[in-house]
Amino acid sequence: MKNQIKALLVDRLKLERDAASIGDDEPLFGPEGLGLDSIDALELVLGIEQEFGVAIDDQQSGSEVLATVNTIAEFVAAKRAAMVASWAFSVNLFRFM
Repeated sequence: MKNQIKALLVDRLKLERDAASIGDDEPLFGPEGLGLDSIDALELVLGIEQEFGVAIDDQQSGSEVLATVNTIAEFVAAKRAAMVASWAFSVNLFRFM
């Protein structure tokens, strides 16, 4: 998934950098990292929603989620696990009706 996120960063934000050169814990924002800005953040949020089918619900969690490739991967994995658990609960509930 991390390689997919790195490819998303490069493709979606038109970075002039090879996806493989982006570190998993490299900051995405600020001068010490990729140097992304607020416009990039909006595009990245849309890309994550389209690519992985999960939404970042608010700005506070968004700034934490978008910190690094690792934080994005952890967020996507957690959201997908919650979606699967919710679906499994619904299926089990339906069986007992």
